Amino acid sequence: MTVAVALFTSDLRVHDQPVLHAALRAADQVVPLFVRDDGIHRAGFDAPNRRAFLADCLASLDAGLRERGGRLVVRTGETVDQVCRVVRETGAHEVHVAAGVSGYALGREERLREALTGLRCALHAHDAVVTALPPGRVTPASGDHFAVFTPYFRRWQQEGVRAALGAPRSVDVPRVKGEEPLRRAGVAGVSPGVPEGGEAAARERLTAWLRSGITEYGDRHDDLAGDATSRLSPYLHFGCLSAVELVHRAGRKGGAGADAFVRQLAWRDFHHQVLAARPAASWSDYRDRGDRWSTGADTDRAVEAWRQGRTGYPVVDAAMRQLRHEGWMHNRARLLVASFLTKTLYADWRVGAEHFLGLLVDGDLANNQLNWQWAAGTGTDTRPNRVLNPLTQARRFDPRGSYVRRWVPELADVAGAAVHRPWRLPEPERAALDYPDPVVDLAAGRDRFLRARGA
Repeated sequence: MTVAVALFTSDLRVHDQPVLHAALRAADQVVPLFVRDDGIHRAGFDAPNRRAFLADCLASLDAGLRERGGRLVVRTGETVDQVCRVVRETGAHEVHVAAGVSGYALGREERLREALTGLRCALHAHDAVVTALPPGRVTPASGDHFAVFTPYFRRWQQEGVRAALGAPRSVDVPRVKGEEPLRRAGVAGVSPGVPEGGEAAARERLTAWLRSGITEYGDRHDDLAGDATSRLSPYLHFGCLSAVELVHRAGRKGGAGADAFVRQLAWRDFHHQVLAARPAASWSDYRDRGDRWSTGADTDRAVEAWRQGRTGYPVVDAAMRQLRHEGWMHNRARLLVASFLTKTLYADWRVGAEHFLGLLVDGDLANNQLNWQWAAGTGTDTRPNRVLNPLTQARRFDPRGSYVRRWVPELADVAGAAVHRPWRLPEPERAALDYPDPVVDLAAGRDRFLRARGA
């Protein structure tokens, strides 16, 4: 009997799973394989929140495969070494994997291809598994990638995504050793509000979102207190849901809300195609603005206050506390706190990106790093010197202060608009709050940034 390996990476699902489908077409038996990669651990990318969510994902994927007569084979070590071991043990003649865009994924694919060649085993890397469109599918006439979202999105809409695949009816797995997936209970340091991971939970959440949330998404997705976003980003990051399937299902719903949601999926593709073309942008400025980021003891104290949600600006602090508790943050809040760090405090965007990667369940290099650069003005933003004022943002997107009161309990009893400016409360009411004064004057911070940029 012929054997192929379906190597799972960021595509932990059985629905619309091109890697698994291709492996099943290529051989009589398939080894569904996931490798807990030592390299990812050494690089620091397996933060506790993502590790716990991943454990749920692996358990759910294993359950989905067992429903079809198969199982998930899990190994620990270097991916290339472990894949080659499975190939030797089973006599597999093909390995199928989703194409990646990060420098790490591309290097892993190159090493794997070289090693498998020596074993007379072919490697097939499949596009449109992690994203709706492959990174290189839509390109401008004058270059290798689009650097501005709007023209990219026009072409993205014209291109159209592939058809979604159904889940396979059966998966025949040869006899091969593999560890059972770890459960979340074995992971320490997890934020208390991290949701359940895995394809089953993802599909349940998606069904509920399409039934009752997507219609109003266009009008309400920036509403901080309303929490009207899909919260599907962690499931997209781990591939528990297919971006292709989401585009199709949202399109069938139709309407302004569905259009706005699909636009966000296109933003995700946009960032992947930027990183695929410029892998160094994961830690280097996509567009160097000549910044000499602020350093020193005062900046260090302000940055630490930002991390802890103690800046004295309630909407900023609410967002940072949400991140610490849930491993997730509302998208509008992400833009706000990133602008505050990089422009009002004039701290290096990499400091913020690293903190986010330490906590976000959906923290991947393409979206996290390039969104941080967008906010810092070193990325693809066409208005790189815009500064988001947290007070203006709070009045617009949390007008009643409900989001602030939810996450900053010190201010739960502050009435009206004063919740966004507690430093203006009269004494002794202000002193009784146990809430810090602002770490920076907004006008002074904005002026410092604009002077540094020469704007």
